[in-house]
Amino acid sequence: MLFFILLIVWLVAWAAMHVAGGFVHLLIVIAVISLIIHFVRGRTA
Repeated sequence: MLFFILLIVWLVAWAAMHVAGGFVHLLIVIAVISLIIHFVRGRTA
């Protein structure tokens, strides 16, 4: 019984880490894009 509980917890944590990992990469991409926009607007202004 304990094996199945631990297995389920591990699977949920594994899936959550993959979703969170994708979210972190998305945040990095958004940050880089906003930084590029900031420099482009700063030079033209």
